[in-house]
Amino acid sequence: MPAPILYCGDTNLDGAASYLAGLITHFGWAFDYVPSHVPMTRELIERPHSLLILSDFPATQFDDELQEIALKQVESGMGLLMIGGWESFHGFGGDWQDTRLGRVLPVEIEQRDDRVNFPQSTLLARDYGLDEHPVIQHLPWDKSPPTIGGLNRVQSKSGTETALFAVPHKVYVENAEFVFDARKPYPALVLGENSIGRTAAFMSDVAPHWVGGFVDWGPERVKAQAAGASAIEVGSYYAQFWKQLLSWVGRLE
Repeated sequence: MPAPILYCGDTNLDGAASYLAGLITHFGWAFDYVPSHVPMTRELIERPHSLLILSDFPATQFDDELQEIALKQVESGMGLLMIGGWESFHGFGGDWQDTRLGRVLPVEIEQRDDRVNFPQSTLLARDYGLDEHPVIQHLPWDKSPPTIGGLNRVQSKSGTETALFAVPHKVYVENAEFVFDARKPYPALVLGENSIGRTAAFMSDVAPHWVGGFVDWGPERVKAQAAGASAIEVGSYYAQFWKQLLSWVGRLE
């Protein structure tokens, strides 16, 4: 069995955290959990983990000394994943820019509010040069691209791979027909693998509201529930995506 995942944020297990916690349980992996309002502890961060997930977990809850311990864990093989939200990246209270862990992510975090809310659903599109990457393979990105409702605006760092883009668009009616007008895309999933270790940044959310229709992506329904958490029901492709992403970053294959 791999070491447990350390999952931090998304409010609590009765709320948004129930989605990812439920899927982690469904995949057969163990995890330790820290709610968004609870500070990280030395005892917990020194414990071996396969993957550290930060999602709507403010940097103020993870002091510099403990971030340095986490960084050493990443350099020793623990994966690092940040998932978007109001308290992720810069956000509105995330404030991960210029922090030890923020600097090793595969993206440049802005120095100002980076939240982008889309009034019309925005498509997730794959990078056609990464067809066989294990994070995005075996999913119908072309035949049935999912949609999201928002994200954190970032820039991909040099030497990383932008596996997914968010493609905003304006849909309007002209001569009684719908017109789809695509706009400049944003990085939505960026992957890094170098001397530091494996890192990833998914700029949208794992749970409502930014997750949008993505949470229901797939022809079948997946029901899951983590201990102490609310029950969830999500789309099968959505579940598969998270399994592939967490497996790659945390080397959980």
